[in-house]
Amino acid sequence: MKYEIIGQTVPLVEMRLNKGETIYTQSGGFAYSGDGVSMATNSRGGIMKGIGRVFSGESMFMANYTAEKDDAMVAFASTVPGTVVPIDLNQHPDGFILQKGAFLCAENSVNTEVTFTKRFSAGLFGGEGFILQRAYGNGMLFLEVDGDTIEKELQPGEVLKVDTGNVVAFDKSVSYEIETIKGLKNIFLGGEGLLLTRLVGPGKVILQSQNIKDFAGKLVPYMPFKG
Repeated sequence: MKYEIIGQTVPLVEMRLNKGETIYTQSGGFAYSGDGVSMATNSRGGIMKGIGRVFSGESMFMANYTAEKDDAMVAFASTVPGTVVPIDLNQHPDGFILQKGAFLCAENSVNTEVTFTKRFSAGLFGGEGFILQRAYGNGMLFLEVDGDTIEKELQPGEVLKVDTGNVVAFDKSVSYEIETIKGLKNIFLGGEGLLLTRLVGPGKVILQSQNIKDFAGKLVPYMPFKG
């Protein structure tokens, strides 16, 4: 499989597949394809796994695109302005933990499963949901990032505090906790919310410069409403 990331505002990843290779994506990820690509929809692992994906912010059924000839072309697009980030899971043997909406597409040799944060408080108060996804296997994984991509390589014990909506993904070796902002003035007057995500190394962390939920909230006052 060969790939090229095309575009800067709302990018997509265009792939050239050899005969028999399969790429899968969630509902709505497909952009276009050439001849020689067949599509099949399934729950990838059964109904329970499909339900688990729904809780983690993805679609219950996945669309699988398989090349019926060499050099078959298929492309998958992001849904909002941002970037597409390729991850070679061969370099991350323990897998990657993904936040809601981060998964765009992956090779058939990559699996996803529901995972839970190590601390109940992280999921209960984290704002992005208690259930996350773990992507693992051998192959390429493509993430959808809102805005620009920021990558950090945390050293053992190194701490990074992030607004929860700006976290995209991180190595399984990175611990994930939620902490409250200190000080009543900061909480009520700071305008940044009550909680932060606390990521502790070692491992790779991928962040996004835009929080799409905050962005959507800023647009609400400008939206026309009919009574």
